[in-house]
Amino acid sequence: MHSDGLPDVTAVRYVTPLREGGSLPGIVEADDLGTYVVKFRGAGQGPKALVAEIIVGELARRLGLPMPELALVEFGKVLGRAEPDPEVQELLLASAGLNLGMDFLPGSFGFDPRVHRPGAELASEVLWLDALVENVDRTWRNPNLLMWHGGLWLIDHGASLYFHHNWARAANAVLRPFKADDHALAGHATQVPSAHDKPAPQITAALLTEILALVPDAWLADPAFESADAARAAYIEHLLARVAEPGAWLPALEGASS
Repeated sequence: MHSDGLPDVTAVRYVTPLREGGSLPGIVEADDLGTYVVKFRGAGQGPKALVAEIIVGELARRLGLPMPELALVEFGKVLGRAEPDPEVQELLLASAGLNLGMDFLPGSFGFDPRVHRPGAELASEVLWLDALVENVDRTWRNPNLLMWHGGLWLIDHGASLYFHHNWARAANAVLRPFKADDHALAGHATQVPSAHDKPAPQITAALLTEILALVPDAWLADPAFESADAARAAYIEHLLARVAEPGAWLPALEGASS
């Protein structure tokens, strides 16, 4: 295990790329007989996207939101060399080593905000979390939501926490408002103000410490910090400061009830 709590598996077969997103994730079979959607460390967004995937995905799960399980996936160069597509091969070779997998949900399909009608409570809790972590990639154009066995599932959080791309200015983002006008669930999230009351007390230093411990040290390397633990402390400090000031960032949607 590279970190307590996340399964550590080894890829045995690269099945196919998923070309819907810019990072070119792929479906991979692993030695635990599981199938995963793998986000690769060598993609253009780099390790910080994987850090955001772990922090936000695990935060969602611990708050009771439907989120596929994550795993650390070892990917050998031999699998990359066997890939005939030059673009995919380049990505796989650049990602040899540790990557991030999300449990594949067979038979799932994309959420359509014009068709599907999630409950107001769930929609409000998802929008609240997205506002907290500044997830700008859950719009009606690209919901990053799946429907599986009749329920809504959250995926793809790599664009969240974009303050961590510039730690020198991260403090300025603590109170930054979240714009939810084009959020995929804005039309269903009628309980956003009250949605804060349930999850906010659960986001403690202890919980965030557990979640940050899941992130491999190498993915936290940043010139702003002397060590991975210093980086972990900065994420925890930022998120605690933000959750303490919902009035600054929580959107007031038309039709929302208090």
